[in-house]
This record gives sequence, structure tokens and C-alpha cells, in this order.
Amino acid sequence: MAPIQENKELIMSTADMLQAHLELCHHSFAYVKSMALRAAIDLGIPGAIQSSGGAATLSGLASKAGIHPTKLSNLRRLLRVLTTSGILAATDDEPPADSETAVYTLTPVSRLLAGGGEGAEGSHNMTPLIGVIINPLAVAAHLSMSEWFTDERAAAMSLFEVAHGCTRWDKIKEDPTDGAVFNAGMVADSRIIMDALLRDDSDGGGEFLQGVNSLVDAGGGHGAIAVAIARSFPHVKCTVLDLAHVVAGAPPDANVKFVAGDMFEHIPPADAVLLKWILHCWKDEDCVKILRRCKEAIPTRDAGGKVIIIDMVVGSAAGSQESKEMQVLFDLFMMYIDGVEREEHEWSKIFTQAGFSDYKIKRVLGFRSIIEVYP
Repeated sequence: MAPIQENKELIMSTADMLQAHLELCHHSFAYVKSMALRAAIDLGIPGAIQSSGGAATLSGLASKAGIHPTKLSNLRRLLRVLTTSGILAATDDEPPADSETAVYTLTPVSRLLAGGGEGAEGSHNMTPLIGVIINPLAVAAHLSMSEWFTDERAAAMSLFEVAHGCTRWDKIKEDPTDGAVFNAGMVADSRIIMDALLRDDSDGGGEFLQGVNSLVDAGGGHGAIAVAIARSFPHVKCTVLDLAHVVAGAPPDANVKFVAGDMFEHIPPADAVLLKWILHCWKDEDCVKILRRCKEAIPTRDAGGKVIIIDMVVGSAAGSQESKEMQVLFDLFMMYIDGVEREEHEWSKIFTQAGFSDYKIKRVLGFRSIIEVYP
């Protein structure tokens, strides 16, 4: 018998092996970066830097954040991760920037965690949204992923159900604290999206509302988008539709009508229906049901009827590898509630099945897009 020949193509060089080991460990420790971000938010570090005039030392941050004196060196280690990751910046040429005398400042990322970035709704603070994403319930659900893929008993359940024994929406309804965290996160995200839409453009950002005199924000939660539209465009009559327990907790607004109801059953009539971060929560067949209710609610295309979707079109994010990776990571994240982020051909399929004749991707907003769908 001939000796087994070694396949030299399968043998890595020492340099390749060490680089692969480095990359593997880097991927494995990615969750530590998330935990560091969550710790910085819980400790109020971005806000402490901002309240210190935009720059703070290690001891200054420890004092403002209430750090126990024995944990000062550990705080330095946390800040080193945050600065290396670009969440914070440190300025100090000598000694090194991660020393006890370093001065820490905000970056564009951490400004969004400190209430920085003035917009149409005042200051933006994305801390609540991070609380939805880096959340023990979501993390525990994703730790059940391998079971969910292989266990026959889990075939009809979402990742969340496998981990927690109920759906994500049941948990929000049953746990007021969890519901408050979720709704606050959606409000924070809606405010920054509306600011991006309404600022900078020569037409005041109102292109997507052209010809619209009435609008229903279906699944609109506490109404952040409807409130922003009503204030910027007083001629648009805005209604928010959501489940009774959601609208019951919404702050009242004289310019917005809140209606308790189920978008799977009925959507109030309007020139346009807005769906922001709604359809990515549902499977195709459920999206078709929602879109059919939308079609019933709006007039014909000739009369200006349309559905405005703010959601992700996978593959549409311009530019960086970071944008592309963000989209596919978000898609996998949404799997925990059986949600899905769609490519354009997948969007087109559900639009057709729901009875719509045409659509246009009107604008890309970061990793999401505005899609107008016409009856």
C-alpha cells in the first residue's frame, strides 16, 4: 500500500497559523466589547465626561461614577477597551494614553450616549436603544442558538421562546420594566431617524411626505415619529396605531391621535401608512397580512396612496465593510424573535404577494432605507 501523502496545501505557514489564531480569538472576544459598552452606559461614563466639560481624568470619572476606590485600576482597564474600540478617546502623549493621568474625551459614538448631537427633538441619547440590544434576555436567547437549529422540539419556536418559555411580545406585555426598556429604545431610535430625515435637505426633509395629508404610524409605539412629523408638518394629520397596553403608556400629545388596535386586523384610513422597524420582526406570511391591511387603508396610487417603510435592505448599505457587517449581524440578531432582514428581491416578493404594483427605495439612512410601496 502506498504511503498516505501529506497535502501541503492544507498546512499553514507559521505566520498564517498565528494570524488565524489571532483572528479567531478576536472574534471570540467580540462580546467583551459589548459588555464594556454596556458597563460604560450603566456607570454613566459618557455623561460624566460631558458634564465635566467634555474631558475628564480617571480619578474624575471614578468620582462622578461612584466607583469604589479599590476598583480604580479596573476602571482604567475598562477605559482602555473603550478607547481602543473608538468609543472614547484619550489624550496624553507622555505617559501613555491609558495611564492614570490620561484625559478622556468623547467621540461621535459616545456623544450619542451622552445626549450629544442636537436635533429636532432636542438632544439625542441612544442609551435606551443599547439597552434593548445588549440585553440579558436577548443574550440568553442567542446562547440557545445551537439547540434551536438542531432540536426538533424547538422547530416551531423562536430562539426567545426556547430560552424564556414565551414570545418576546408576551414578555414585554407581562413585564412592565422590560416593556419600558423596549419602548424607550424605540423612541430613542425613532428620534434620531426623524432628525436625519428632517434636517439638511433643501425641502426640509419632507420629500417622503409629498402629497400626504394624513398618516398612520402602524406599530408606532409611543409616537416619537408621529410627534416629529406633526411638529414639522402641521398640515399632516398623524395617528399612531398600536396595541392597547402600548398606547396606554404613551405620553399624550395634542397633535397626535393614539388608537388602540391590531395592525393584523385593521389599520385606520389615511393617505399613507408608515411602518418603521415593523416588518423585520415578522415572517413573510405575516408581513403580507400587515401589508394587505395597509393597502386597504390607503387610497390608490393616483390619489397619492403609499406605504412608507423604514427598514433594512440587506446589501444596500453604501461603503464600508463595517456597514455590510452591521447588516448581516442585525439579521442574525433578529432571528431571536423569528424576525428577518431582507434583501431587495425578498422585499419585492412580499410586496407583490400583498397586491402592490410598484416600489422605490427612496433613500439610504445609515444601514437602513426608506422604501415607498404603491398600490
